[in-house]
Amino acid sequence: MYLLTDVISYIRRIVKTPSNAVLTDNLIMDYINRFMTSDMDARMQLFDYKTTYRFQTTPGISMYNMPLYNIQTESGNQTISYYPVYQGFTNSCAVNGRPCPFYTEKTTFWNMWPNYIQPMVAVATGDGTTGPYSLTLPYNPAVPGHIDNTGIISIGSNPIEDPPFVTDFLTTVPSTSVFSGVYFTSVDQNGNKVIVADSGQFLEGNTSSQLYGLLMAPGDAPFGDSALSGGYSTTSNTVNYATGDAVVTFPSAIPSGNQINAQCYFYQQGMPRCILFYNNTLTLMPPSNISYLVELEAYLTPAAFLTTNAALPFAYMSEYIARGAARKILADTGDMEQFAFYEPLFREQEMLVWKRSQRQFTSTRTPTIYSNNFNNGNGNSLLGWNGGSY
Repeated sequence: MYLLTDVISYIRRIVKTPSNAVLTDNLIMDYINRFMTSDMDARMQLFDYKTTYRFQTTPGISMYNMPLYNIQTESGNQTISYYPVYQGFTNSCAVNGRPCPFYTEKTTFWNMWPNYIQPMVAVATGDGTTGPYSLTLPYNPAVPGHIDNTGIISIGSNPIEDPPFVTDFLTTVPSTSVFSGVYFTSVDQNGNKVIVADSGQFLEGNTSSQLYGLLMAPGDAPFGDSALSGGYSTTSNTVNYATGDAVVTFPSAIPSGNQINAQCYFYQQGMPRCILFYNNTLTLMPPSNISYLVELEAYLTPAAFLTTNAALPFAYMSEYIARGAARKILADTGDMEQFAFYEPLFREQEMLVWKRSQRQFTSTRTPTIYSNNFNNGNGNSLLGWNGGSY
């Protein structure tokens, strides 16, 4: 049974357009894509799309973006742009197999792990020039800066590179998507602040144990961040997060004797014990000292439909998908009489599809302090574990 072909045929029956000349298959597939990727996951969470997201941490890195699908192309050169691989995560997560508390509310998380910036420390004095100055952070290893998903999408790489490794500073990243972790500040001869910060971009050709972050001059939104003069290499306008060594060329001259201050995020690295999901970003605290396997229960976003009959994974959803896509077509064409006629039938199919997931969700007893109390000898039973450290 060719499910995708059947879905297209069924949509044509509903919207009364049997001819490809009036409504092309490519346009129908576009409606199917939009219903599957934009509507269905918002309307209900299906058991069949429940899965596990796994990734290995990078030593020293604390923030990881939710993964995005690469750009896909249909026939007729129709492109499907970036969208999240997963709809979201549940509170079931583990690091190297050990249960880990999961948060979606920033205040509670940061109350436990205050995002404390070390105080300004004078690391050098100006010599009347813009530099370059060889500086060393007072605390290391330092936590690197981060670019969120909006910034990664703006770069436009395909396949997606997150975080970006580059040879020169990218000016296409919105300043609102950059979260710096290292700052060098001073005052110029006119009394104006001079600020240099890391950009969340990393120098190409370096290993995770020797991450070099590209430094920049922060600016106003949306694209005010700018490159520093002198170029980018391991000996110019980069910071080595592991050692704290940096070479900085300031945007303006620093008068002789004026202090140059350094500031950075710093945590004692180790095994991550707490996870925050916010702004499509997973923040792990403390930053890992080695690679750890992180596993989170997630809901998969259905992949886009291409011109293949293998694109529809579950046969029982075919009529629901057809009615959902047809519903969008009827709404766009303004055929509200047909829309109203078919709406109860669409709702019926939605309830039938949802019922299948409900049978799975309700087959497991709701945990209490007297049930599922298995600790397997690791001391993390529901009665004894408080969600803190191990």
